[in-house]
Amino acid sequence: MTSLLAGRALTVVRNGRRIVDNADIALTPGELTILAGPNGAGKTTLARALAGLIASDGDVTFDGKPFAAMTLRERARALAYLPQGHEFHWPMRVDAIVALGREPHADPFSRKTEADRAAITRAMAATSVAPFADRLITTLSGGECARVAIARALATEAPVLIADEPTASLDERHRLIVMELLRSVARQGAAVIAIIHNLALAMRFADKVVLMNEGRIVASGTPHEALTLERIAEVFGVSVNRVDTPDGPVLVPSRAL
Repeated sequence: MTSLLAGRALTVVRNGRRIVDNADIALTPGELTILAGPNGAGKTTLARALAGLIASDGDVTFDGKPFAAMTLRERARALAYLPQGHEFHWPMRVDAIVALGREPHADPFSRKTEADRAAITRAMAATSVAPFADRLITTLSGGECARVAIARALATEAPVLIADEPTASLDERHRLIVMELLRSVARQGAAVIAIIHNLALAMRFADKVVLMNEGRIVASGTPHEALTLERIAEVFGVSVNRVDTPDGPVLVPSRAL
């Protein structure tokens, strides 16, 4: 299938250092791509360059056309970006925060349409934050705030979703729920990429794994192709065991190398 969002020869240089070096990456509708790698590998920088949020050398295209040539509103409709952190500083209601995801679809003075309200409802139900709808975001836990942030991104219903560490600060149950959710969004036709540090989650849920190390993409393929035991040892400096389960293989770290 043809890629929807693609970066070719993306390079980001800061203070004379190449944070991202000549990276080629393509996101395909219907696929959940996991961007993995050790701390400092350049994953977030690559994601932000792909989203057009920072300057980079190389080319980014959306549906075969230059992404930079699109208006800001067109970009906001095409791509939803979920940054890491999930910090909220204003005491807004949860439903009002999720509704911000619909801003690219309306002018500042228009009322919400039925389509807007339906999208907000779907996003809140999918992330299990509907029970918090009338609560202030500042009263929620870190994990609950993370789910609200995901709901806001989902409410946009953009064909591309980029999520930077969406499972950070979540407990084990909600990590699995979020990964199932991201895969479901992809199965509905979106091109989804998520930065994930947990290799077990990457092996379990990814359609494709893009592995980075020291600013370069060192592997791209199915989880079995990209996450070989030898490559994990080389890139992450850990030894892992692969355990077969009814839900598929699981990677279990055993020792640092």
